[in-house]
Amino acid sequence: MKTNKVKIERGSGNVFADLGLPEAEAHLLKAKLVTRIDKIIRQRGLKQVEAAKLLGLSQPDVSRLLRGSFEEFSMERLLRLLTALGRDVEIVIREPRSQRQGRLNVEA
Repeated sequence: MKTNKVKIERGSGNVFADLGLPEAEAHLLKAKLVTRIDKIIRQRGLKQVEAAKLLGLSQPDVSRLLRGSFEEFSMERLLRLLTALGRDVEIVIREPRSQRQGRLNVEA
C-alpha cells in the first residue's frame, strides 16, 4: 500500500496574504465587514430585495456582496452599509501592543 505524504503548512490567519494577493490586510478587513453585514441581514430575516432597499443597493449588488464579491466596495461604503443597518461604527487608533507593524481589525 503506497501512502502519499501531504505537506501541511500553517496559514497566517489571512487567506488573502497566504494567496499572495496585494493589500491582503485590507481584503481581510473588508471580508470581516461583509460577514457582519450578512449576519445582521440574516438576524433580521431580511430578503435580499428588502436589504437592497434598506441599503440603497440593487438586489443583484446585495447578492454579489453576500457571495463574497466585494472588491468593488470601498471600506467606507461597507461602513456606511453597517450604519444603514442601524449599527454604530467606531474607529479606534491606539499604540500597538508590541513592536510589530500596526494592523487593521474588526470587533463586533
